[in-house]
Amino acid sequence: MIYGYIRVSTDKQTVENQRYEVVEFCKQKEIFVDKWIEETISGTIDLNNRRLGKLIKRMKSGDILICTELSRLGRNLLMIMSILNDCMRRDIRIWTIKDNFRLGDDISSKVLAFAFGLAAEIERNLISQRTKEALARKKAEGVILGRPKGSKSSKKKLTGKEKQIMEMLEAGISYSAIARYMKVHRLTVSSFVKEQNLYVK
Repeated sequence: MIYGYIRVSTDKQTVENQRYEVVEFCKQKEIFVDKWIEETISGTIDLNNRRLGKLIKRMKSGDILICTELSRLGRNLLMIMSILNDCMRRDIRIWTIKDNFRLGDDISSKVLAFAFGLAAEIERNLISQRTKEALARKKAEGVILGRPKGSKSSKKKLTGKEKQIMEMLEAGISYSAIARYMKVHRLTVSSFVKEQNLYVK
């Protein structure tokens, strides 16, 4: 059996991009996905409480799990390594597209799995640190973050915060996190980004 696995951490993230990448990959390899598994959940959630965990438990030797990248499996190195180790032990194959990773029972697979997982975790930590430093710098400069309590006007709620929102987007902060910080609904942030064309290039 060949399984296509798609995970997004919030309901606003589209699954279509991941599905498209997997479908195109399968076309190139002339293979077909027998079953799709999709879930909207953080990769930090315990594997036993995710559809992925239930899937891996019922997969058999020779089955293949295809996803876009290793970070779809989990959001920290130990979780990713635990999943890969279990799959190697049971002869379950994991293929990722962006990482071009092919899990096998050989030393190169184990080394690559460790390297990719470590790199993904380091990148997330760096983004988190840059975000905290950027926000701390803004506060030190006297920039008022978020919408003042009780303020109402004919302007958009986020008018005047374009630069700040752009910096947060570049730092990798999600719409939901920005919304919480700005004390508005995430859809307000999403609409404002579209209207002002604040997408990260």
